Amino acid sequence: MKIKAIVGIIVALTSVAAAQQFTPHIGYVYPAGGRQGTTFQVTLGGQFLDGVSNVFVSGTGVQTSVVDFTKPMPQGDFNRLRDKLRELQDKKQAAFKENRKGVQGSARVSTNVWSSADEKAIAEIRGKILKNPPNRQGTPAIAENVIVRVILATNAEPGEREIRLGTLAGLSNPLKFCIGSLTEFSAPPAKAANPDLDRFLERLGRTPIKTPARSELRITLPAIVNGQITPGAVDRFRFTARGGQHLVAVVSARELIPYLADAVPGWFQATLALYDAKGKELAYDDDYSFHPDPVLHYKIPKDGEYIIEIKDAIYRGREDFVYRIMLGELPFVTSIFPLGGKLGNETSVELRGWNLPTTSLTRTNTVPGIQLVSVCDDQRPLPTTQTSVRQISNPVPLAVDTLPECLQRETNNSPSTAQPVILPVIVNGRIDQSGETDVFRFEGRAGDQFVAEVYARRLDSPLDSLLKLTDATGRLLASNDDYADSASGLNTHHADSYLRVTLPTNGSYYVHLGDAQHHGGAEYAYRLRLSAPRPDFELRVVPSSINARAGVSVPLTVRALRKDGFSNEIGLALKNAPPGFTLSGGRVPANQDQVRVTLTAPSTPLLEPVNLALEGHAIINGEEIVRAAVPADDMMQAFAYRHLVPAKELLVAVSGRRAFNATARILDEGQLKIPVGGTARVQIAAPAIALADRFDLELNEPPEGITIQNISPGNGGAEIVLQSDAKKTKPGLAGNLIINVVPGKNLTGSGNGKNPGPQRRAAIGTLPAIPFEIVGQ
Repeated sequence: MKIKAIVGIIVALTSVAAAQQFTPHIGYVYPAGGRQGTTFQVTLGGQFLDGVSNVFVSGTGVQTSVVDFTKPMPQGDFNRLRDKLRELQDKKQAAFKENRKGVQGSARVSTNVWSSADEKAIAEIRGKILKNPPNRQGTPAIAENVIVRVILATNAEPGEREIRLGTLAGLSNPLKFCIGSLTEFSAPPAKAANPDLDRFLERLGRTPIKTPARSELRITLPAIVNGQITPGAVDRFRFTARGGQHLVAVVSARELIPYLADAVPGWFQATLALYDAKGKELAYDDDYSFHPDPVLHYKIPKDGEYIIEIKDAIYRGREDFVYRIMLGELPFVTSIFPLGGKLGNETSVELRGWNLPTTSLTRTNTVPGIQLVSVCDDQRPLPTTQTSVRQISNPVPLAVDTLPECLQRETNNSPSTAQPVILPVIVNGRIDQSGETDVFRFEGRAGDQFVAEVYARRLDSPLDSLLKLTDATGRLLASNDDYADSASGLNTHHADSYLRVTLPTNGSYYVHLGDAQHHGGAEYAYRLRLSAPRPDFELRVVPSSINARAGVSVPLTVRALRKDGFSNEIGLALKNAPPGFTLSGGRVPANQDQVRVTLTAPSTPLLEPVNLALEGHAIINGEEIVRAAVPADDMMQAFAYRHLVPAKELLVAVSGRRAFNATARILDEGQLKIPVGGTARVQIAAPAIALADRFDLELNEPPEGITIQNISPGNGGAEIVLQSDAKKTKPGLAGNLIINVVPGKNLTGSGNGKNPGPQRRAAIGTLPAIPFEIVGQ
């Protein structure tokens, strides 16, 4: 059987290469949200945003339009304009002097005539420089600014959305954008210092633009306050409150922009303080539980004026240090118990917090997984997505599973008082006191596979679990403190524990669960799964914004997050995709955690981005299991650490024209077999002119040890010979090979007649993924 896949290779080299090389990026949006039924402007800062024309916000009830775009002028352009301005100014001065001499009776004819066209040229140069001044001290990743007009419908669904920009090069990454029902106040947008502009203004005899000193902004409660922190800045907001009010101030800063690649610790670390009218500090917080964003609760002692203050912990600042403060006598849930329930059953949940209209709620668990629930100020529990002008609390996670469940019993703090359980089971419990350990006893048989897993930190519990397994004699068989879960991309401390053990003998076993920091309290809740392994998987597809040329393939990465030793192959497929989209290389090989695939776009451009869905299929214990792939972005934290941050949508923009097709034919049954130390051949079918000097083919991030040995023209295309290095590859290695189409060497010269030296050739297209496997000789 021959496998065929189609790829459109674009001849318009300049625009295609630019789109591949300079992916649009946005680093902040300010303000990062607004109130239902209002119209306002937001500023988005980013890079490679030329030709921005569209704004895309997930969900409904939002209208947007681009108002303005500015970017720092390249220094070379500035130097040329500055020199031209000097010439014109010198000419104007000379003309003025000669004109004065002529007025004094000189008969000499002026050689310097100042015209209206010259005056217009000066005005145009000044306007260009003032609109887009250079700034060598600015942060390039957020130096370009887009002003967007936003109109929120009165019935726009409140909650978190995603905002992206559409540019000449395609879609940007998404950022969080919030819609609420409270009155909003916004400080003026921050501006980065620009010494280049200051010096230019001084040459013009004008006063440099100074960032105005921040003054207190008066607000009324309840409200949401928006701001940006610049270096050394401290923002203050004054309001009136009544005695007896339980004031709650909730900061969203790291929550809005979870990771900054070039800042330590990798986010804006906000601090929050409350003062009375005389400047006396009443309350302070620099975090909330294990969350970096602070939450402050204070009972107002008497009627009067108060001030809330926010700053960075070490007085850093930048335009992307964006925050929102929700402030007022607002409902806020601090903890719930239990943290979940069984699918199909009703779960009664105990609530703790501030300004809550009720201390409990009951819900029917209809969907497995982690759900978000809130309470409303009219004492009726509401899903977080319901439109309402009423005050809804912060959402809290609630886990739903299919296993039997039970509650932890007290006085189970030692093996002699251990709580007996029958496997499989999920125990809902909490570490009530500092230093407490909960112990559970179960009966096991020799050779049984046993798993103990804690869900606490992933469900917003502050518990830093420590898990141990002992036998009937007290001998320690296994222990675990922290177990990393890549699916929990917003956690930087993976504090939940996990054990997987083969039981050595028949008899009683004891599971010990405590807090690694010896802390405890009513909020230190957990869900403890005790069972045989439950093989399963989750999928993440990266990136969440995809830019493709019509008819061309683009590479994607799919990460498989395997659970409880699951190692089978996972098949990948598009779900309900519009016509023309094709996925190539759609499988994650057995025992591998990721694969690079390609998505081929339709042969004609699309007017709007498309929200695609990808899913994985695998056989587990004889049954087919289907899991949706969650869109995500691979984000860097503090120069080094990387995290998979989930997104709401997998958006694909398709633009450009297709000039001709090329087909990759794999001459084998299902996949390309490459012998260890040997070679294999792949044929590319395309018009002869396509690959003759105009284009070359290169491997894109191939596995170590696999190279292109030779490319030779053939009838209707070319033949690629792939080489496997026997020292670097082993039988069983499998995956996909991604081959880029790049401009031919005769199209990448400098154009100045000099030897340009080696040059990097940007990819202008990608062939559909070629499945491969390394086999023995």
